[in-house]
Amino acid sequence: MAKKTYWKVLLRRNLLTKEVENDFIAEVSTIGNTLKNEDIAASIVAARSELRLETILSVLNARDEIVREALAQGSAVQDGCVHISPRVSGNWVGISHAFDPEVHKISMDVAPTAEMRAVLDTVGVEVLGEKNSGAYIGLVTDISTGKTDGTITPDEDVMVTGDRMKILPEDEAGLGVFFVDESGGEHPVTRKLSENTPKKLLFRVPALADGLYTLKVVTRFSKSSVLLHEPRTITYDFPLTVLTVQTPPV
Repeated sequence: MAKKTYWKVLLRRNLLTKEVENDFIAEVSTIGNTLKNEDIAASIVAARSELRLETILSVLNARDEIVREALAQGSAVQDGCVHISPRVSGNWVGISHAFDPEVHKISMDVAPTAEMRAVLDTVGVEVLGEKNSGAYIGLVTDISTGKTDGTITPDEDVMVTGDRMKILPEDEAGLGVFFVDESGGEHPVTRKLSENTPKKLLFRVPALADGLYTLKVVTRFSKSSVLLHEPRTITYDFPLTVLTVQTPPV
């Protein structure tokens, strides 16, 4: 019998159902612990000490490149964990209607394999209680796609909901909304925010390259009439993904 494991979750208020006061959604408390190729390679070395870390990492990186190329060519990919298939969303008016990036979006569907579903059957859930009700980012919605799965679209709007996020003072250096890439580089939102309230931010995503990003809000907003003396940094617990696929000209 497979070993039982548990996901520890915190409950945070569901901001999308304002008519229900006691409505919560679960957030896995360890979601920010992202396993990267370097970590996987180190685990393999620990289990099989005769294999070199550099060799394993090279193989994993080469595998990723092959997968990316296959998906860019329109092929589906399946490994022991997930099945990834290309997807084009949006409505076509007539069979001769060409691809329109303003209407149609290129993305991917990811589904667990049978092996992964068998593992999920062994997972239980332990509720730790309510998440800290202070300043936090609760949800990021890509306005162009309507998705809340962590995918965002460069040069399109996103809506961020949470609490105590309002950027104040708006013109103070060092404050604002930032996307932090995997190397630690910060990409600020330079356009004026369409909405800037304690519970909602609406703004245009910068022209980000493909990759993983951490969303960071820096503000001196306070619920009292006196601003915080030092900036507060609020970080979204979930990584955000930018993935664009070039479409060949028709």
